[in-house]
Amino acid sequence: MSLSRETSVRLDENKQNLFSSDLSVSEFLLLEELGYEPIGLAMGTSVYHLGFQAARWRESLELTVLTQAMYNARHLAMNRMIEEARYLGADGIVGMRLDIGGQHLGLESSLSEFIAVGTAVRTPKAERRAGGQPFTSDLSGQDLYKLHRAGYRPVSLVMGTCVYHVAHQGLLQSLRTLAQNTEMVNYTQGLYQARELAMGRMQEEALRAGATGIVGVTVSESSRNWDNHVFEFLAVGTGVRKVAEPSPALQTSLTLSLND
Repeated sequence: MSLSRETSVRLDENKQNLFSSDLSVSEFLLLEELGYEPIGLAMGTSVYHLGFQAARWRESLELTVLTQAMYNARHLAMNRMIEEARYLGADGIVGMRLDIGGQHLGLESSLSEFIAVGTAVRTPKAERRAGGQPFTSDLSGQDLYKLHRAGYRPVSLVMGTCVYHVAHQGLLQSLRTLAQNTEMVNYTQGLYQARELAMGRMQEEALRAGATGIVGVTVSESSRNWDNHVFEFLAVGTGVRKVAEPSPALQTSLTLSLND
């Protein structure tokens, strides 16, 4: 999907020394100290139709059709954001966020808008990778500053997702647990497995990207407009790799940034 005329006009203005950014003042100043130059706000969006997948009432299992749809929609939005960053000549995107909206726009319930937003930056010349894809990171400016001073660099935002159907109780099970305090084992096992699938996929993405670790991991759960026994588990973090020894001024810098 090529850039629209309106997008090209906005990005061209950013190229002419009028940058836009969603960084706070503190984040902007810390990144500037590292030699990062904000050059524009990069955005990507995808309005996606989420289909239907039937599940058995008494069976806990992954709904792979919906899992793939959620994964594809987010990557379409992310790739368009990265394309805008490339147009600006960026080396990376910081402060990224992934959102899902659309209902406020009056879209029908089967449609969702997937949005990726972040600030495109140029890095110091010594850190640039010739011909490489811009790195992506959802870390705050403060966290990126500390990471940089410790000798680590962001590689890529990595994620894993799993849409999962948790089995309903049978009638006998419902009667046995009525008015009792007891663990609902089928629910526990189903939710545990869904989270593990999402986490495992996030780790696989990190390995493929060449990261040696993942920081800032969050695992969220939502039910969207599906059945109340269907949930999406999303694991997101920033893959990182160590490239240098910690800065001698690390302790002082960390103290300053922690008090910011």
